[in-house]
Amino acid sequence: MYTDPIADYLTRVRNAVKANHRVVEIPASNLKKEITKILFDQGYILSYKFDDSSAQGTIKIALKYNRDTKESVIKKIQRISKPGLRKYASANEMPRVLNGLGIAIVSTSHGVMTGKQAERENVGGELLCYVY
Repeated sequence: MYTDPIADYLTRVRNAVKANHRVVEIPASNLKKEITKILFDQGYILSYKFDDSSAQGTIKIALKYNRDTKESVIKKIQRISKPGLRKYASANEMPRVLNGLGIAIVSTSHGVMTGKQAERENVGGELLCYVY
């Protein structure tokens, strides 16, 4: 049993990237599925598949690597809001990650979205993680 499932998700992805794995398998939840969709839409992962054959289900993520240098597209994936210290941001104070080159994933009342989408929709929320 782990207390922070989002941190576990990010750590599994980070470890798979460091070990140059092509696919990583993660226990599923609705929040993790939404984060995976955002990573795919923003071009950080190659593809994903939700497998709901078991009770909890799993997420299979195909990691994306640069063809020439064989480096991962994900340079850093970092948890921001933790169970012991939640971090929130309003719509007008959304952080710019790596001067606009990275993304902040935010959990809002309108669902999970990137920081830029939250600014456009004028909603604030909990800062889940930074990816670049």
